[in-house]
Amino acid sequence: MATAKKAPAKKAPAKKAAPAKKVAAKKAPAKKVVAKKAPAKKAAPAKKVVAKKAPAKKVAAKKAPAKKRTPNAAFMKALTPSAALASIVGNSPLPRTEVVSKLWAYIKKNKLQDAVNKRMINADAKLKEVFNKAQVSMFEMAGLIGKHLK
Repeated sequence: MATAKKAPAKKAPAKKAAPAKKVAAKKAPAKKVVAKKAPAKKAAPAKKVVAKKAPAKKVAAKKAPAKKRTPNAAFMKALTPSAALASIVGNSPLPRTEVVSKLWAYIKKNKLQDAVNKRMINADAKLKEVFNKAQVSMFEMAGLIGKHLK
């Protein structure tokens, strides 16, 4: 029976060794979690770098075509207005750009721009001779003025 007493004594130290193994087992997963986080941190800055480079290229592309525009000679050629148009802008020959500028000055001075739809111009007696309509769009105006310039 002495052998039966020795067997329980051996089991007790075995139980003490088992908890030590459990602690070691807990540390091992902690290392794996750290290893998983590290690649995620490396991937995030790579995306930010790509995003920063793309707008820089667009800005460079916008700066390249910023050349000074040269005026078109056809717009600067002095043209003589018809009698109907001369009553608004004057008799002297003017470039097309100046005719449009003086016409807009006349429209704003006499408040002929439509209050509701600013694109439309309400013609008074002088403008009706030029436009042949009571109301004209500002986009039609350039085409109608061209008929009165030589």
